[in-house]
Amino acid sequence: MEDNNQHETFMRMAIALSVQNVSENMGGPFGAVIVKDGKVIAQSANKVTSTNDPTAHAEVSAIRLACTALNTFDLSGCVVYTSCEPCPMCLGAIYWSRIETIYYANTKADAGKIGFDDQFIYDELDKPMEKRSLPVIQMLRDEAMQAFKLWETSPMRIDY
Repeated sequence: MEDNNQHETFMRMAIALSVQNVSENMGGPFGAVIVKDGKVIAQSANKVTSTNDPTAHAEVSAIRLACTALNTFDLSGCVVYTSCEPCPMCLGAIYWSRIETIYYANTKADAGKIGFDDQFIYDELDKPMEKRSLPVIQMLRDEAMQAFKLWETSPMRIDY
């Protein structure tokens, strides 16, 4: 399959998941497909309302499935096709999983127009912690450092 046709095929799969998700009342209008070496590894639609899990966005759900399928937390060599530009949480998960490329259809502005507006998160991240609307309070750092010190010297440490 020619590269551009292949990209369009995988994107259409992500879009179909988003449409089906709304049609079947399973969650928001988002779908994601993860591909490695031209093969679909995982696919998911948004499952926030059907699972009562605010982190069950299509991309995060697909990442979880891909990691299980490949038995790794490192999705290097994978590509994600998502029906909408990833939100800040999903973008973070994509970076952490080491997915190499993101293809998306709808923009975050398109999502904002139908009630999925993440601009407040971007705005909050630009503020100093003490100015954010969600209180962020540091405590017991010295006690918590014990785990970090153990990690630094652990022979069982797996870097990621």
